[in-house]
Amino acid sequence: MIHQTGVNKEFFLDQYLSFSHGETLRDLACSKCGETYPHTIPQNVCSACGKPLLARYTLEQLTGTWPRETLLSRPASLWRYWELLPISNPADIVTLGETMTPLIHTKTLGAKFGLSEVWVKDESRLPTGSFKARGLAMAVSKAKSLGLTQLAIPSAGNAATALAAYAAAAGMTAHIFMPQDTPAFNKETCQLSGANVTLIDGLINDAGRIVAERKEGKGWFDVSTLKEPYRVEGKKTMGFELAEQFEWELPDVIIYPTGGGTGIVGMWKGFAELEAVGWIGKKRPRFISVQSTGCAPIVKAWEEGATEATPWKEAHTIASGLRVPQAIGDFLILAAIRKSNGAAITVTDEAIREAMQLLPTTEGLLTCPEGAATVAALKQLVSDGRIESSERVVLFNTGGYQS
Repeated sequence: MIHQTGVNKEFFLDQYLSFSHGETLRDLACSKCGETYPHTIPQNVCSACGKPLLARYTLEQLTGTWPRETLLSRPASLWRYWELLPISNPADIVTLGETMTPLIHTKTLGAKFGLSEVWVKDESRLPTGSFKARGLAMAVSKAKSLGLTQLAIPSAGNAATALAAYAAAAGMTAHIFMPQDTPAFNKETCQLSGANVTLIDGLINDAGRIVAERKEGKGWFDVSTLKEPYRVEGKKTMGFELAEQFEWELPDVIIYPTGGGTGIVGMWKGFAELEAVGWIGKKRPRFISVQSTGCAPIVKAWEEGATEATPWKEAHTIASGLRVPQAIGDFLILAAIRKSNGAAITVTDEAIREAMQLLPTTEGLLTCPEGAATVAALKQLVSDGRIESSERVVLFNTGGYQS
């Protein structure tokens, strides 16, 4: 089991320089139609079909030449996997110290549900307090390498905070559009970081439309979820860390709170890459996508056997990160769930509130509502007999508690 410590920025960059070599990023390919695009110029979605672009690497170049033991001497940071990341020049890295996040064996919580192997991947330990730091560290670093200076994002909260912080560190300007009822913490942290913040009447999809309408005239680059190709590359490192922390044996089940779903898409992609370079076998965890009863487009599509989701009307939930009426990567999320023999389930806001007390009272871990949703889902899955007592289960706490 890997134990993580903090990362000194200067030490990390020196280490990164010491093990850097040729670029492995090949191109970008449309996740739907397969059209390819160069990674050397800014790209959003596929111009042919409007679907997300995904980074492709020269995996054959790494197979047999990049042993897992290489990682042992590297800093405990998401950047330790640089051969499968899209930044080739260390000078372009914008880092706030993205340490590997702890994987915590929650014995008391597990025993409460009759399980011996319940683990929490605690993403609240990242800079800006949530898993969004992974994706925005990567997106801003790539933007720097491409010479971009004006970045725009629609956000339900944590992504905005992350963009504001990383853009400030990079000397860029962040333009942020958030619903009026976004948590105060996110509004304030964005303003403190010097971002241009606009509060709107509506949801994240409405904010996304504003960015889409204004970006060309304003000269902004859109870093929306899966409309920007590199945030998913940061998110896939959650899967890389899981594999390494479990000594290259993936867990049986991953329970993941799903809004835009980049984490599921990223981890599914990352596991395929690890298999291709010979670091893991064919085993995959069952992905359980968790949504709120007040906003569950992925669950509805999964239950109906659909390959894409229809927009959710009148979305509402206390978990703002789950309040995403329509995800551009819906077909990718659904494909990962089905191919992994997973499932998609809903939990109520009442169940989320109850679950927010379970981790603190059993394990001393504070969680965001989205993270608590995975605990509520675990309770439901055990009750329904869909998780066996011997299975290794990982819950993702995607951020810290915010009042």
